[in-house]
Amino acid sequence: MTITAIDPAQRRIVTVLSIVQVVGGLGNGAGLAVGALLVKDVSGSSGWAGMAVVMLTLGAAAFTMPLSSIAARTGRRPALTLGWLLGGSGACVIVLGAQIESLPVLLVGLLLFGASTAANLQSRFAAVDRAAPSQVGFALSLVVWSTTIGAVIGPNLTGPGAAFADVFELPDLAGPMLFSAAGFAIAGLLTFLLLRPDPLVHAVGTAPAARGIRAALPHVRGRVLTAVYAIASSHAVMVSVMALTPVHMKDHGSSLNVIGLTISLHIAGMFALSPVMGMLSDRWGADRTILLGQSVLLLAVFVAGTSGESEVQITAGLTLLGIGWSASVIAGAAKLTRSLDPADRPVVQGFSDLVMNLAGAAGGLVAGIVVALSGFGTLNAAAAVLTLPVIALVLSGRRVAASVT
Repeated sequence: MTITAIDPAQRRIVTVLSIVQVVGGLGNGAGLAVGALLVKDVSGSSGWAGMAVVMLTLGAAAFTMPLSSIAARTGRRPALTLGWLLGGSGACVIVLGAQIESLPVLLVGLLLFGASTAANLQSRFAAVDRAAPSQVGFALSLVVWSTTIGAVIGPNLTGPGAAFADVFELPDLAGPMLFSAAGFAIAGLLTFLLLRPDPLVHAVGTAPAARGIRAALPHVRGRVLTAVYAIASSHAVMVSVMALTPVHMKDHGSSLNVIGLTISLHIAGMFALSPVMGMLSDRWGADRTILLGQSVLLLAVFVAGTSGESEVQITAGLTLLGIGWSASVIAGAAKLTRSLDPADRPVVQGFSDLVMNLAGAAGGLVAGIVVALSGFGTLNAAAAVLTLPVIALVLSGRRVAASVT
């Protein structure tokens, strides 16, 4: 299966979304690497560091349903454009907060920054609005994979970002956020100019009426419920461990460059193998791919949680964490999409992203508290427990399906 097998309009949509993801991924990667460190520096407490990811994920959650409603009324193009531009404005507010050393301003900026994550996530669903059922996993994963380039480069901009910040007499950690602002602005502009035909409007014929959470809830049962839960739980595991890794490493004497490399390899794990995960989902089955992802997540938290001061081991653990997230979230999104009628997809997909981001916010919030009270190893042990209900739910669904057939 290749992108050339897709019809010309779908091929153009996937190509544009992929290009945008490269640019937007750079902005997200740069911000993720320094967000927790900025909050720690401004607040003076490691306990507050987890609030960076909490605010990022709360921001993504807050903007998910509004952007989904805009997409339902007017199409994907205006919704995604707005999401990227709001993320860019958030990066600018973060720079301001770092400059004036204001924690409230910093947290507001991180909240706005989260809109870029909402746009990033909804881009993968835009890629499958008009995809053939047999190509859902692959088309979705191509857009996710495209994030790799920018997202891997982004965290490595911590060093150059610090030098760039010195030119403007800004705090060193604020420098990468300037790159984030530029990346999101370009992503929004490219989306507005090039995402034609609009994938959602073109797929449905006319833009469906806007609907809210209440319209989504009746569909969240059976296969859809399993998909939503698997996505949300996997995201909570990933966010909770990833959020405190830079703080854990810095407390053990790691340099910003090493921390940036670790986060880069983590993000590479999240996105680089996504086409493989998409093809596995299409050909091997979404349930099996989700179970594979949960197994890798269990291995990841064991490796990371027992790493101590070993930079090599913590990097390996974070890379595995990204791979497990990739398998679980891509297969979950493909399962969700295949289980819904096209007209119902936007609102349920938006609900799934909302739950996913709220789970991530909860994970980041609890992570900071757990690390402050009991350490990084305990955090990883708690994250391992979250995989067990997903495994049970998927296996239960497979047993029910087998009994019916």
